[in-house]
Amino acid sequence: MWDYTDKVKDHFLNPRNVGEIENPDGVAEVGSIACGDALKFTFKLDENGRILDAKFKTFGCASAIASASAMTEMVKGMTVEEAAKVTNQDIANYLGGLPQEKMHCSVLGREALEKAISFYKGAPGTAEEDKIVCECFGVTQKEIERAVVENRLTSVEEVTNYTKAGGGCGNCHPMIQEIIDRVLEQSSTAAPAAPRLSNIKKIKMIEETLDREIRPALQHDGGDVELVDVVGNRVMVATRGACSSCKASNLTLKNFVEAKLRELVSPELVVEEVSA
Repeated sequence: MWDYTDKVKDHFLNPRNVGEIENPDGVAEVGSIACGDALKFTFKLDENGRILDAKFKTFGCASAIASASAMTEMVKGMTVEEAAKVTNQDIANYLGGLPQEKMHCSVLGREALEKAISFYKGAPGTAEEDKIVCECFGVTQKEIERAVVENRLTSVEEVTNYTKAGGGCGNCHPMIQEIIDRVLEQSSTAAPAAPRLSNIKKIKMIEETLDREIRPALQHDGGDVELVDVVGNRVMVATRGACSSCKASNLTLKNFVEAKLRELVSPELVVEEVSA
C-alpha cells in the first residue's frame, strides 16, 4: 500500500476543477486508457493573458487524480510563460511528495500542461519523429531523455517510476539503460564540475534554503523542519508540527526537502531524519 501525504489524499477525495472548458484557449489529451492513465486538460485565459480557469478529466489512480487537480490549482493566475516553467517535480512538491513509484503521474500532468500550451501557441503537434522505446506503454525516447535530465535519474527502475517505460514486459530495459548512459555521459562532458563548497558555505546555503524555500511551504500546512547537523553531505533534520506525526513525512523529506536542497545547494546532499 502506498504512503500518501494528506494533501494527496485531499486532492484525490476532493479533486478541484474537474470537467472541461468550452471553447478553451488550450487543450491537451495525454496518455491512454490502454496504458492505465489518461488525462484531458483545458484552460482559458483572461483579458490580461493569465490563466483564468483550468479543468481536467482523468482516468487513473489516486496519484493521477491528485496530480491533475494540483496542477490546475497551481497554474491559475499564471501567464502562459510562467505555466510553461512548471515541472513535474513542482507538482509533486505542491502535494508534499509522491511515492517514487507514482512520480509518473506528475509527469503526465506536466506533459498535458506543455501540450495544451503548444496548442494555444498554434503548434499542437510536432513533425519531428520520436522513436517509441517502450511498446507496452507507448513511451518515447525523448520522454525518457527528458525525465532523466529533469529528475537526475540513474537507473531503469527510476525511469519506470517516472515514465512507466520498462514496467511491462521488460524487453526495453537495455534500450532504457543505453539512453540513461548516453544522457549522463553528455551531461558530464557538457557542464564543468561545480566548485566544491566549504563546510561553512554549505551550511549557510542549507540554512538559507530551508528558511526561504522549504519551511514556509511546510508551515503553510502546519508542519516544519529544523536543521540539526550537517556532516559531509548528510543533512540531518528533525520534523516538527504536523510533519512529526505524518506517516508520509519520509516522502516529504525526500521528494521536497532533499530535492530542493539538491537543486539549490548541491546535488550530492542526502537528507536524514533524526530525533532532536
